[in-house]
Amino acid sequence: MAKSKNEASAKSVNPVVKYLRETRAEISKVTWPTRDEWLRLSGIVLAVTLIMALILGVTDAVAAQIMNFILYR
Repeated sequence: MAKSKNEASAKSVNPVVKYLRETRAEISKVTWPTRDEWLRLSGIVLAVTLIMALILGVTDAVAAQIMNFILYR
């Protein structure tokens, strides 16, 4: 039997085009944060990042001093 026109056109859609259309449809469903929420959450991320960088930096410096003490008494 011959395929209907809808079936033939549905299967001939480029996979990349199909992916982009589906992605656009999903993105339109997203609830984006307000400007205030975005600023607050970005501030939290930056603060936590800086705190962790300080903790790791201090830990590294202390470990280096301990290793220098052990190796080069």
